[in-house]
Amino acid sequence: MKLNSLAKLGGVALLSAVVLAGCGSKSSQSGSKKQTLTWTTPSNIATMDTSTMTDLYSAQTANATNQGLLQMAPGNKVKPGVAKSYTVSKDGKTWTFNLRKSNWSNGDPVTAKDFVFAWQRTVKPKTASQYAYIFANIKNAAKINAGKMALSKMGVKAEGNYKLVVSLNKPQSYFKFMVAQPEFFPQNSKVVNKYGSKYATNAKRNVYNGPFLLKGWNGTNDTWKLVKNSKYWDAKAVKMQTINFQAVKDPSTSLNGYQSGKFDYTTLNGTQVKQYKNDKDYKVNKEASTFYLELNEKKDPIFKNKNIRKAISYAIDRSQFVNKVLADGSQAPKGYVPDAMSERNGKDFADQAYVKSGVSYNLAQAKKYWAKGLQETGKKSVSLNLLSDDTDGAKKSTEFIQSQLTKLPGFKVTNQNLPFKTRLSRSQNGQFDMVISAWIADYPDPSNFLDLFTSTNSYNNGKWKNAQYDALIKKSENQDANNEAARWNDMVQAEKILMNDQGVVPLYQQALSTLQKSKVKGVQFYPTSPQYGWQNAYIK
Repeated sequence: MKLNSLAKLGGVALLSAVVLAGCGSKSSQSGSKKQTLTWTTPSNIATMDTSTMTDLYSAQTANATNQGLLQMAPGNKVKPGVAKSYTVSKDGKTWTFNLRKSNWSNGDPVTAKDFVFAWQRTVKPKTASQYAYIFANIKNAAKINAGKMALSKMGVKAEGNYKLVVSLNKPQSYFKFMVAQPEFFPQNSKVVNKYGSKYATNAKRNVYNGPFLLKGWNGTNDTWKLVKNSKYWDAKAVKMQTINFQAVKDPSTSLNGYQSGKFDYTTLNGTQVKQYKNDKDYKVNKEASTFYLELNEKKDPIFKNKNIRKAISYAIDRSQFVNKVLADGSQAPKGYVPDAMSERNGKDFADQAYVKSGVSYNLAQAKKYWAKGLQETGKKSVSLNLLSDDTDGAKKSTEFIQSQLTKLPGFKVTNQNLPFKTRLSRSQNGQFDMVISAWIADYPDPSNFLDLFTSTNSYNNGKWKNAQYDALIKKSENQDANNEAARWNDMVQAEKILMNDQGVVPLYQQALSTLQKSKVKGVQFYPTSPQYGWQNAYIK
């Protein structure tokens, strides 16, 4: 998210949030607590089509309203979902999932065929899914996506209604995390075909197999709700009846709503953190998420110059950025892959792949690289746009980056702050000079980040290319399952190339500073996508 990671690509700084009216949590006449929660989010939903969604907020909603073979669990683990059990062959290439009997919200049974249909639809070239690449280790998926093989040849088969067999090209220990993400969720073919191009464009043009139903989302509005799904297979364990959402860009508005009792949760910006960091409701959560600057080499050939890219990176004081501007617990990055996400033999990946020059601030050095780059490209001055979201936090971020970059002689930077959905679309379509992007891990493996910057990856919006980097990523993917050390080393070397070449400019590793009412229990925070889970939430 996302998706998966869903990453997924989030709104900068996540500094605003909101919730709906109608807060619940008040006692009913019978004396029991009303199981209604009000939640804040910095952006609205972009889509509910799991084949095409790319952002975290859509993935969060998908994760609450639908369910895959497995579910994410605390401690970077997974637990049963639609699949009650699974087995892996000795060679690690065949995964067999045994599905429980469960239903869609329209009463249709959820079957193995729904997974086959969904995965094939995502990989189908016509769908143009940005997440199709994540299926590449499933047998023939890459060839199908390239239009070189029939869809029926994909290595996912339904053996009856309740057994799904997946054939991989090579062992993939983290595949269990992948199938817990929205891009691997099932889809009801009857519903998809009924609505065609309008499928999942609003709450009514969809069906759900998860803990909650989506209500009140018309495709563009900033308010919606999740309502308990009585047809969910584990509905007895779901205590929350209603979760109200509303997207608000102004953190002051969100905080005021929290203080007045209208909201049960809000994120905090740096100024607010100083005021509330000793509050009993205050929490700070470190995420496996990196915000970074992408430079569009296709649109602006000047960014093909390595010295120009390095000058931009050296010109940004990340310590000042996280401590003085964001001040929300976020930290200066060690590189592109976040720290405390994955380790081997007690050694953190970010530490092993650390390249000091890739994330350092040195204005004098930046000016030297800049002057050399301008000379090499035949430029005396440069005027470019910096794209980001229109939230309060995003505006502060672009203002800071602008102030840093304009210290380079002859560099004029104009900020463009647009609604999240518009910014996301422009990023994907290459309609930018520079853009602040973000990725949150779909699963706790460095490959989830590093894969994005291969030359053919659909998420490589800046179109940076490096043949040695591509070769190392491909080599890591083809390593023998028993040679995890070699795979790890390949990824470490790839990250070092990315940073030495300044293919992207890491800005910060995000932390989420929040206030959450003490009466709200059971909300699960995940460092990776989908970030939050409400399945076990309740009001005490």
